[in-house]
Amino acid sequence: MRLTTKGRFAVTAMIDLALRESHGPVTLAGISQRQNISLSYLEQLFGKLRRFDIVESTRGPGGGYTLARRAEQVSVADIIIAVDEPLDATQCGGKGNCHGEEEGRGRCMTHDLWSNLNQKMVEYLSSVSLADLVKQQEGRVLIHDMRESKPKADTQKVAKPTAPAVAKKEVETKKPLANSVFTFAQQIN
Repeated sequence: MRLTTKGRFAVTAMIDLALRESHGPVTLAGISQRQNISLSYLEQLFGKLRRFDIVESTRGPGGGYTLARRAEQVSVADIIIAVDEPLDATQCGGKGNCHGEEEGRGRCMTHDLWSNLNQKMVEYLSSVSLADLVKQQEGRVLIHDMRESKPKADTQKVAKPTAPAVAKKEVETKKPLANSVFTFAQQIN
């Protein structure tokens, strides 16, 4: 059983939000750019998260989203359930009619196995808080943000060798310099 993109994107976006909300509301455009998730997809997810009182929105300039509860009070299961992500490994959706109602055979031989897996997944995801995930990411995000905030020109600066005074003088008078070392040596002498 694996989580679909809806659940993964929702959890990823919530981690991003929780990491940055101390500086004020976080925009979906910012999350979209940092996490490479479609803005329209994030709008859908955050609409659902808002209805479950996991996030709050602030309109206007400087607006965006913040957590509606403390990060310790939001579990991964809360996020996944809010965005309608099914946590079900059974073939029948937990209904017990694994072979279909028309066959009348009811549950399959592995129904209890998959039902127990469902229960364990919900227990585990309920035990992991958003705060736990933020703690895991804080150091990584800080280093990544520092790299992104440096101007690209600074990282590519190379010290330029200083030219002799004669060459500078010719550049100032806009005379073309020959591309020969011998010509350059003659100009110096």
